[in-house]
Amino acid sequence: MDILTMITNQLNDPKALEQLSKTTGVKPSQTQQLTQEALPAILAALQQNATTPGGAKSLNKALEEHKDDQIEDILKFLKNVDTNDGAKILQHIFSGRNEAVQADLANKAGVQKNQVSSLLTQLAPLVLGVLGNQKKTQTGKQGDVMNLLGGMLGGFLKR
Repeated sequence: MDILTMITNQLNDPKALEQLSKTTGVKPSQTQQLTQEALPAILAALQQNATTPGGAKSLNKALEEHKDDQIEDILKFLKNVDTNDGAKILQHIFSGRNEAVQADLANKAGVQKNQVSSLLTQLAPLVLGVLGNQKKTQTGKQGDVMNLLGGMLGGFLKR
C-alpha cells in the first residue's frame, strides 16, 4: 500500500476528521477534501527535494528524527502534534513556494489560507512520522531515501 492511501485511510476516520476540523476551523467534508489535495503536494515536494544529494541527506536526517513517532494511534498523534515542527518542515520542503502552495490549496478547497496552514502543519509531521517508521523497518538499502519514497508513493504522482 502506498503512503498516500495509508495516511488517507487513517485520516478518513470520522474521529480523526473531527479532530482536524476542530483545529483548522473547517467542516469535516472540507477537511477531507483539503487533506486529499494537501497530501500529494507534501509527498511530491519531498520526492522533488530528495532528487538532489543535499535534499536526500536532509530528508534522511528528518526521517531519522521522526522514526520513533507514535503514529499508530492517529487521533492521539494529532492531539499532540508539534505544529511548530510542522511549520519548519513545510518551510523546508516547499521552500519559497510555501505561500503559493497554501493559496492554491485554499482556492481548491474553498477555505482560508490560514486554515490550510493549520492543516499542513499537522500533516507534515505525520507524513515524516510514517516515512520515518517505514524507513526504520526497511531492510537492505536503508539509506536510499529515493527507493523508500518510490516504494511508498507507488504511482500516485502519475495520476
